[in-house]
Amino acid sequence: MTVTVPAEWAPHRAMWLGFPSHAELWEDDLAAAQAEVAALARALAGPGAERVRLMTGSPQGEADARALLGEVAGIEIVAGAFGDIWLRDTGPIFAVGRKGPQAQGFRFNGWGGKYALEHDDTVAAQIARASGAPLAEHDFILEGGAVDHDGEGTVLTTGQCVLNPNRNPDWTEAVAEAALTEALGAKKVLWLGEGLANDHTDGHVDNLARFVAPGVVACPVAFGRGDPNAKAYDDAARRLAGMTDAAGRRLTVMRIPSPGWIDGADGKAAPASHMNFLIANGAVIVPLYSDQAGGFAVQALEHLFPGRQVIGLPSQAILTGGGSFHCITQQEPA
Repeated sequence: MTVTVPAEWAPHRAMWLGFPSHAELWEDDLAAAQAEVAALARALAGPGAERVRLMTGSPQGEADARALLGEVAGIEIVAGAFGDIWLRDTGPIFAVGRKGPQAQGFRFNGWGGKYALEHDDTVAAQIARASGAPLAEHDFILEGGAVDHDGEGTVLTTGQCVLNPNRNPDWTEAVAEAALTEALGAKKVLWLGEGLANDHTDGHVDNLARFVAPGVVACPVAFGRGDPNAKAYDDAARRLAGMTDAAGRRLTVMRIPSPGWIDGADGKAAPASHMNFLIANGAVIVPLYSDQAGGFAVQALEHLFPGRQVIGLPSQAILTGGGSFHCITQQEPA
């Protein structure tokens, strides 16, 4: 059956959101990460105009979520089981076919074997069951953060991740494109190169470049001295400027200020990105990292999303786990 993955700006029936539920993983950052996710949930249920389905991964996580958000209108707490909160990667990618929404499930191997946690390989089935959408299981490894969609069959991705031998060892561009066509209805796949430095996802595209409208892609521009990703940003922008989408449009590339250098573990730069914004029904929510460029990024995105409120929220604690707002969510199309 032919399917299409709607653009993220298309209407949603619900927004799934992972809630930090394991103290042994988050350690001293647990309370702060829970507070940041709670703030995101409130923004989604309020100006975001979303039905928030907040998934918890342990009995203690459920108790913590209910203590923070149990009385907030528009937020439903769903008890589940997961290794950690990165639902964009462990959950299904929702597509729409002739009979309505369908959950596309893929094998998950902990981002190339780096973090194999119990229950993460069951999250797609849990979300599909709770959503009432049939689950189509595909026998290859793919994370939702590795692909971005324009709703018209154009898929944006990076070779660093999707062609990485730690995912599907025998994949070439042609093999990958055939798989994405069959599972996600891809009509054209646009290949970028390297993603962010020190990103354990091996270069997920949702930290590097995002569709913001048909034929329009946002991509960072380095900000401040010592931005570790300046070359990757410029390479992505250069490639995008020479591309056309599935409809034949030449892409317009909009450059958004990056956070610059954000301290991570062991003195390395953290994989912080304003590209990890989340497009909700009524708002766009942008992760901020105590960086000077955050306000500029919000202003730039306001011009790209004139019909939505653009909201910047802190994501410093969530970032200690390796991702941000887009990584911990998955939209369910209307």
